[in-house]
Amino acid sequence: MHIPDGYLSPQTYVPFDVAVVPFLAMAARKVKKTIRSRNVPLLAMGAAFSFVIMMFNVPIPGGTSGHAVGGVIVAILLGPWAACVAVSIALIIQALMFGDGGITAIGVNIFNMAIVLPFVGYYTYKLLSGASAITSSRRWAAAAVAGYVAINVAALFAGIEFGIQPLIATGSDGHPLYAPYSLGVAIPAMVLGHLTLFGFVEALVTALVVKYLQKAENQLLSIYGGEHV
Repeated sequence: MHIPDGYLSPQTYVPFDVAVVPFLAMAARKVKKTIRSRNVPLLAMGAAFSFVIMMFNVPIPGGTSGHAVGGVIVAILLGPWAACVAVSIALIIQALMFGDGGITAIGVNIFNMAIVLPFVGYYTYKLLSGASAITSSRRWAAAAVAGYVAINVAALFAGIEFGIQPLIATGSDGHPLYAPYSLGVAIPAMVLGHLTLFGFVEALVTALVVKYLQKAENQLLSIYGGEHV
């Protein structure tokens, strides 16, 4: 899902790059208010977990890739704002040090994977888990669905961002200057891979972590109470 340089026009990536800066500043303030100092190492582990899991990516036709993100489990444990910070850190390091995702596209990648994915995942999990007990099987089932839904919504946004390029950035001869595929091609290319493979990986990873924590450290599943969302 990492979008590289050269696939998005400035009309697309500049507004995203600008917009995510105040959003990340707000996320940092929210985390400072809601995350206690003793849980900061857990936030760091969440960023590291997301970094590692995103490195296992598979190329998708159209110039990007598919992979799990790990942002939903961070959102479940520490809240969506903390997940936003953790995944953003992972994405920035990957782009700057490993060339995984473009420098110009950092804002778009953060929007898709560090904003859309954690917030969709968190609220899906909250909706489905309801007031069930921390040790209830409903919790890990909700986590699985949340992971699957969230990564597919993020993939849909990526497909739209690719697909609008021929509509907004063309040369004098009418040929696309950036991603050449229309919405009818870009969206299926992004979404189908995540619906059939990567979504299930995200669901499995998220569910297994929640299920393990229910048995080993179930108090971690009650750290974030939803305040200051």
